[in-house]
Amino acid sequence: MDYDTLDRLLRPGTARGAPRAGVTGVLEDIARGRRELRAVHHPLGFLCLPLVRDGARGVCVHLFGTGTRADPTAAPMHAHSWELRSYVLYGRVGNLPVTVTDAAHAPTHRIFEVISAPSGVDELRPTSRLVRCEPGPAASSGSGETYSLPAGEFHATVTRDEPAATLVLGRSLPGHTDLSLGPLHGRGHRTVRRLCGAEHTERTVRTALRRIHAEQRE
Repeated sequence: MDYDTLDRLLRPGTARGAPRAGVTGVLEDIARGRRELRAVHHPLGFLCLPLVRDGARGVCVHLFGTGTRADPTAAPMHAHSWELRSYVLYGRVGNLPVTVTDAAHAPTHRIFEVISAPSGVDELRPTSRLVRCEPGPAASSGSGETYSLPAGEFHATVTRDEPAATLVLGRSLPGHTDLSLGPLHGRGHRTVRRLCGAEHTERTVRTALRRIHAEQRE
């Protein structure tokens, strides 16, 4: 499994279940301990399986509804420095677009820059940019559907209190920085992406695989 293969599987005209089948093998290797990979507890309250890192490109599986709690200091409304395509492996995932406008008068939020370190520490630094944000209607995607987000677009992921998983392809673009929306008078702070243990990772992936196989049978 590599980025280019999955990229082809996500293109229009490909069989709806092809991306799901394309990632199953590597998940089975993780579940059985044949591949040493640890899930990452993301501050926004989901688990991330970083499957591929290829320069500016990467592939992850995001697992929602696993009982992982969000860091209360994490900012749910954010913009990536990378463009992404997300394929829903099972469940339903919503994306809430957020329109951000510079506002010297009556702003609602301050822009924070997010600096991520290889150690898993994300440093959120307040900038001088004040904005007004207006969340738009959420668009929901179900199992077998794909949605895309350009780099720099503010949004928030919305999920029900039910299990869901997405296969995410990302490509970093020059000139973009990871950003988040924070309180007007908020201070700089840090959040941490923690590694899960091997047993926890394997057990969680086995559960995800059962749900993926159930989708394949339908």
